[in-house]
Amino acid sequence: MPQYRYQARNGQAMVEGALAAADAATAAAMLRGKGLHVVQLSPATATKSLRNISSMLSWSSGPGKKEILDFTTQLAVMIRAGISIRQALDGIAEQTTNARFKAILTEIKGDIESGKQFSEAIAKHPKLFGPLYISMVRASELSGAFARMLDRIAAYLRQELETRKMVVGASIYPGIIATMAIGVTVFLLTFVLPRFAGVFEGKEEALPTPTKFLMAVSDFMIVYWWVLLMAAAALISGFLLFIRTELGGFWWDRSKLSMPVASRMFRALYISRSLHTMGELLNAGVPMLDTLAITGDISGNRLFKRMWRGVYSSVREGKKIQTHLGRSRILPRSVVQMIAAGEDSGKLGEVLDEVSDYYHRLLREAIKAVTSMIEPLMIVLMGSVVGFIAMAIILPIFKMSSLVTN
Repeated sequence: MPQYRYQARNGQAMVEGALAAADAATAAAMLRGKGLHVVQLSPATATKSLRNISSMLSWSSGPGKKEILDFTTQLAVMIRAGISIRQALDGIAEQTTNARFKAILTEIKGDIESGKQFSEAIAKHPKLFGPLYISMVRASELSGAFARMLDRIAAYLRQELETRKMVVGASIYPGIIATMAIGVTVFLLTFVLPRFAGVFEGKEEALPTPTKFLMAVSDFMIVYWWVLLMAAAALISGFLLFIRTELGGFWWDRSKLSMPVASRMFRALYISRSLHTMGELLNAGVPMLDTLAITGDISGNRLFKRMWRGVYSSVREGKKIQTHLGRSRILPRSVVQMIAAGEDSGKLGEVLDEVSDYYHRLLREAIKAVTSMIEPLMIVLMGSVVGFIAMAIILPIFKMSSLVTN
């Protein structure tokens, strides 16, 4: 009888070993019968190196939002086709190329086979699925519209991925220009300018001030380049550590909402994300207090999170959403008025969908505007730096040639 090696979870502990079974399905059933959740199962004939590689791949890289979107879309199609959720999870797991995600799907399937709801099974992986995903699935289990809810979740994830791509794409070009500007400046100061130092040797007193300044900077960079690298690394690390603190995080989130060029883009991003999340949860039948708590956590900005927590406290005391929002200055007055109208008419979910769609379109326009403004600014900045260095090199040459002529 074939031998199979396995890795499985026993509660929070990982166990591994070998057992004899007619096939892999029988081996997995035997392990589940012992109360174990199978993580990995492979024939014992596999070499040790292959097993080690497989084990490393299983835990090296976790699934991203794209994998979760593909999983949700496939699951919705299979459930709508009448396939049981256990068979659907089995089929999706077989096609998944991410070994770690495959192990998670196998564990979720084992939980469902043990009698748990799908929402309970995915709730064991909150970092992967998130509170919105779990809450919407739980609401669908109560309403009996599981496949339709999965479609809504997939649409939400698709828009979130699209938004992230837009924001990342808007920062690529300025990043490339900034990198080129720094690279060209370093090259001119450490390689080009020192070549002219010999020409100017002994005539330092006659050199213009810009040339003296750049030569001093060049000498410092050549001798103490390691100090500059350490200082840059320290500044970047210090900034990243600072914005991870509560005080630094509030300062950074407030700064993003008041930046001269990018504030419109960030504000549209946070409003769109907040209202889209809130609308999806309300339309899914999630209770209002849970909706407000999740909306605050997903908003992505500490100031918005504090605002939604204030709304949560206000609603818990029996007040309306518009009561606290009316005192907040983060949301535009027009948005607060539309939310109030939707709340009074009982169509808050529909209103939130329409407003979030409007701000999603506004976000696209803001990203294009920011990109179109940053491009010429970066080009002008790069040209100014290079031009200043070129001027500092050429000025003394002209000055010397005029002295020789005279």
